[in-house]
Amino acid sequence: MMEYLINNWFMFVALLAVLFICFLAIRKWLGKPSAEQIANVKEWLLLAVTEAEKQLGGGTGQLKLRFVYDWAVERFSWVSVIPFDTFAGWVDEALAEMKKQLEVNNAVKAYVEGE
Repeated sequence: MMEYLINNWFMFVALLAVLFICFLAIRKWLGKPSAEQIANVKEWLLLAVTEAEKQLGGGTGQLKLRFVYDWAVERFSWVSVIPFDTFAGWVDEALAEMKKQLEVNNAVKAYVEGE
């Protein structure tokens, strides 16, 4: 038995490596955000894009997107496992909502414009 283990040690190491990789894949899959977490981030993004608009102004789309992404990763570390295109779509939704609020809510407009 000991001779068999000595002669085939590499098979055991390979098996352990495969099991470890499977463990990491399962852990990553289980760590994906729930629908409730995604909904919370989408609500928070309205605040983030409003703040980015206030600080960076108009015409700075990519810069604002990066600002919001960095801020979101600080706040919700699991956001970094979301594809960036998906996150950018969420930001676009939040921007559309912010623009609606700017049209109908003078207080929000005053906040963003610094009046």
